[in-house]
Amino acid sequence: MINNVVLVGRLTKSPELKMTQSNIPFVNFTLAVNRAFKTESGEQEADFISCIVWRKQSESLAKYQTKGSLLGIEGRLQTRTYDKDGTTVYITEVVADSIQFLEPKKSDHPQTDEQIDNTYKHEKTYNVPKKSSEEQFESNVDASSEDLPF
Repeated sequence: MINNVVLVGRLTKSPELKMTQSNIPFVNFTLAVNRAFKTESGEQEADFISCIVWRKQSESLAKYQTKGSLLGIEGRLQTRTYDKDGTTVYITEVVADSIQFLEPKKSDHPQTDEQIDNTYKHEKTYNVPKKSSEEQFESNVDASSEDLPF
């Protein structure tokens, strides 16, 4: 059987490192991934994919990446269920086996989510804020802040 997922997209919010009861680090995150086509009106649509990463890679993700960061993910699709107040809740997510940071690492002075929001508020595409003598990278994720579900 084959269960392989490869995604390139942008983080919808800054990752938060969490620990299981047995002290295993993990990060749940959502990746905004553009669809390969535009709508009839020329709009670019994106899918918002739930992902999880474990152990050392989760620590690196939380330490070096922020909202809007471009990532490459390779992993597998996983489904699970749990009961909440007598109702079965179904979850489908990508378990990331490998994460590639596709932009330069963030500066020594991390920006707050509010500063990042202000950077992207007036732009149609997500771009990394320019740093001195570094090229600005552009993504294929074409979404305004109004398009994001948060």
